[in-house]
Amino acid sequence: MPEGLRTITYPVEDLVPAKALFGALLGVEPYVDEAYYVGFRAPGRPEVGLDPHGHAKGLTGPVPYWHVADVRATLAALVDAGAEVVQDVQDVGGGMLIASVKDADGNAVGLAQEAS
Repeated sequence: MPEGLRTITYPVEDLVPAKALFGALLGVEPYVDEAYYVGFRAPGRPEVGLDPHGHAKGLTGPVPYWHVADVRATLAALVDAGAEVVQDVQDVGGGMLIASVKDADGNAVGLAQEAS
């Protein structure tokens, strides 16, 4: 798959009403429905994820995840450019690696690397 913005994850307190809201908005059922993550894929749109642990990780709003070829190299480049690491590189299963930073204005930027 090409690199670019492909996932937006929302920190949520309660998955039940969040699933109902995003299901109604996107018009699809979740393709992943687990206690740790709920994901929706609607044709022609970025994936929408719900993270019930997002607030505990320090997330205060949606995080756009940019899919990149090398998450570690991209994370290092963003830090060199002045970003602050919010979440270091983590394997979230299936070889998918994610990380996140915030810019000087506090905006969240997520990174994701698909399993090779």
